[in-house]
Amino acid sequence: MVSGLSFLFANPLMLAALVALPAIWWLLRLTPPKPVTEVFPPLRILASVLKREETPSKSPWWLTLLRMLMAAAVILAIADPVFNPRTNTLSAEGPLVLLIDNSWATASDWERRVETADALIGDAEARDLPVSIAFTTDREHNAVPASAATARNRLAAAAPQPLRADRKTAVEAITTALDATRIGTLAFLSDGIATGDDTAMTDLASLAPQNLRLIAGDGEQALAMTDSANESDAMAVTASRLNKAVARTVPITAYDTRGRAIANGTIAFAAGEGTAKGTIAAPFELRNDFARIGMDGAASAGGTFLLDDGFRRRRVALLSGEARDLSQPLLSPLYYINRALAPYAELIQPEEADLALAIPALLEQKPSVLIMADIGRLPEQSYAPISQWIENGGTLIRFAGPRLAAAPSDDPLVPVTLRQGERALGGALSWSEPQALADYPALSPFAGMARPQDILVKRQVLAEPTADLAERTWASLADGTPLVTTRTTGAGRIVLFHVSAEATWSNLPISGDFVEMLRRSVQLARGGGVASDGNAQAQTLAPYRLLNADGVLVSETGKARPLEVATGTAPVSTAEHPPGLYGSEDGFTALNLLPRNAELAPIDTTGLATAYTSEPLIGTEAVSLKPALFTLAMILLLIDSLVVLFMAGVFARMRLPRTATASLLALAAAALILNPGPVMAQDLKPGDDTILERLDRTHLAYVVTGEAEVDRLSERGLSGLTDFLTYRTTLEPGLPVGLDIASDELAFYPLIYWPVSANAPMPSPQAVSRIDAYMRAGGTVLFDTRDQFSSLGGSGGNSPNGDRLQAILANLDIPPLEPVPTDNVLTKSFYLLSNFPGRYNGSPLWIEAQPENSEDQSGRPARSGDGVSPIMITGNDFAGAWAVDASGVALLPTVPPDETQREHAFRAGVNIMMYMLTGNYKADQVHIPALLERLGQ
Repeated sequence: MVSGLSFLFANPLMLAALVALPAIWWLLRLTPPKPVTEVFPPLRILASVLKREETPSKSPWWLTLLRMLMAAAVILAIADPVFNPRTNTLSAEGPLVLLIDNSWATASDWERRVETADALIGDAEARDLPVSIAFTTDREHNAVPASAATARNRLAAAAPQPLRADRKTAVEAITTALDATRIGTLAFLSDGIATGDDTAMTDLASLAPQNLRLIAGDGEQALAMTDSANESDAMAVTASRLNKAVARTVPITAYDTRGRAIANGTIAFAAGEGTAKGTIAAPFELRNDFARIGMDGAASAGGTFLLDDGFRRRRVALLSGEARDLSQPLLSPLYYINRALAPYAELIQPEEADLALAIPALLEQKPSVLIMADIGRLPEQSYAPISQWIENGGTLIRFAGPRLAAAPSDDPLVPVTLRQGERALGGALSWSEPQALADYPALSPFAGMARPQDILVKRQVLAEPTADLAERTWASLADGTPLVTTRTTGAGRIVLFHVSAEATWSNLPISGDFVEMLRRSVQLARGGGVASDGNAQAQTLAPYRLLNADGVLVSETGKARPLEVATGTAPVSTAEHPPGLYGSEDGFTALNLLPRNAELAPIDTTGLATAYTSEPLIGTEAVSLKPALFTLAMILLLIDSLVVLFMAGVFARMRLPRTATASLLALAAAALILNPGPVMAQDLKPGDDTILERLDRTHLAYVVTGEAEVDRLSERGLSGLTDFLTYRTTLEPGLPVGLDIASDELAFYPLIYWPVSANAPMPSPQAVSRIDAYMRAGGTVLFDTRDQFSSLGGSGGNSPNGDRLQAILANLDIPPLEPVPTDNVLTKSFYLLSNFPGRYNGSPLWIEAQPENSEDQSGRPARSGDGVSPIMITGNDFAGAWAVDASGVALLPTVPPDETQREHAFRAGVNIMMYMLTGNYKADQVHIPALLERLGQ
């Protein structure tokens, strides 16, 4: 129920002066006595010149009325009329009980609440009633009824706290203290906000007071921030309010650790909505400096949102061992990583394919995390800076794949020792069925996540058993083999997922658990080089800085107890753990007032067993008209003075200044729109004509070794293949190009032929790194040892050229290799071939190994890059078989001499080029019937 309005005068006796108004009217209407006129002769001349001024005998009626109103306003102002004044309506049948909210929402109007409570205590003192008082945020309550003086002392000592109201405990304390004593008046000075399953009004009504009052403010200042997220382009903030009546825009400000305002934004509430979201747009680096966010004009613990390192958006650098294939994004190793981390992190990718250049460029951008997907070997010069970056606090996350499986086991950038090769279904180290995941260990950051039931692993890289392998395992398979391992290095760490980042080895990357696992792994990379230890056990953090009721961080921790933080459990602010920062200067956790995405709601007053009255705080219900009446009297006095001056002719005798007769002209300046005309041509830089020529036509390229005869045969061999392609296919390549791999641009050529020679200078690490980047970007290098030795699979030892090839490959990140399978697209891209001879016919052609599938070899999974192998190796001397002179005569005989073998060598070259230009297009099942028909099957 709501109390009605009342009206009275504070000084009613002053209204007797209104009786004098008729007398005032009569006095104002009196005419003063006529003056005696004496004739002064010299003035007769002036009298004939000057205009006679006449004084009226009576003032105008409207002027008299104006003065009467002024007098009445003064009399009424002195009488002090008041709307809805306070009256002592306390019940005398029992003590006065005050239940007072001193929560965070009372900070803005606490003085008015104290005035209201003090006035009630004064009313109780006037009627000689004891007073019981309890505050809803106190840890200990003393609600035993006492004298009014004692209640005033307790009221003066109270202050708003940065906590939510705990009314249930306070009501229980009142019930215990009264011990069945009949209550006269029970006044609940509320902040108006319900807390959880708050039943305060029901509990108070159950005490059966003679008079139950609910006294609250207007709720305008009840604003609180409940969530924050560092998104890709801005800091998003969620807020809630109690008063939803009208639309409202609240400005917010972000502060750094020193309390300096560094960015601003707004939260816009629509009419009728209690929850709204706002943003603070700022660059990524500036957003990571945010320490807290405050609402302007709503200084309270609820209007302040604290941020710790967990809210910082990590910068994550991404590297892949395979070429990015825009036409088949689902096969890209980085596709699922991108999708998983984009909402939570700032992702950066290299602009250079050359890892020797890309890695330093990425590290210069100071990423928190570096993710490498299926990278086996890095350029030699890259290991030192990455290791130093990890020591300084960086987190390296690696994913397995064919390249990592073929990498050396002594890689310093893996957390555990790996067995070479991978474990697969149907392989030597295999299981009969795909393996599911086991429960996550307690020390894992994934602890608290439910074990997924639908994730199966078909391939993985295996870790060598060690004494500390279990301690380094974050996730494992059902058979106990590790799935995710880690190792701490300095202030940073290395994490390895033993499966690939795309869905060929496991369906983990296409599951929701993959997103959460990646997010938790990235969150371990603390800002400033401070890495979390990943301990899932409860961690005790001492109070470091706490919020006061005004939303200011203070160093006084009072009786706050240490906070226990466990993985998967969100701490909640209480009287023992008030909102603030817990930890130390080196690292802390933010505990905010309200739980994430909480909503402010009014106290439920429905279904009460006892009637109640709803009242506002002092300062809003009693409205005095004295200031307004005095203001009206002053305005009337000013009007009266101006009228008198006007009637006396004061304004008529004033010389008015002349006004300007000419008006100002507004001139609009029209700017000329100049059109110098487009530039139709630009000067080409030196070498641009060569680049344009390379882009205009496809060219075969070979590596210049420095040996004249080898380079001559390479040039003549590719010229012969070019002529054959032009004659037999629709492809018409340009002249072959010799390349200096240390300086020339390699991206123009789909295939680079490299005649390996033991007598040629060893390529520099920079040159090898450029070749590695070329293969990573989608190009293919055809290594030819030209000695007929099977340098990768033979048992008779290596030739000098084979040894040189091994030295070159040791610095390249290459996938596992295999001889061309009989069903590979290379055997049918143009001609149907069963082998790939050159000048010799004893060496197989090695290409990237395809994933095995023992159940169905024809159903091998597709690979990115259209399935094109980035590397081919042979010893059959292709260029020697292709080499012809200007007349088309072969320069070298085949071994043994056989022109059919030379024809097949040319056909092998055609298939290789078609394979390079069309990828696995010819492997499409739609071509199988036509191919079988040609074979007569």
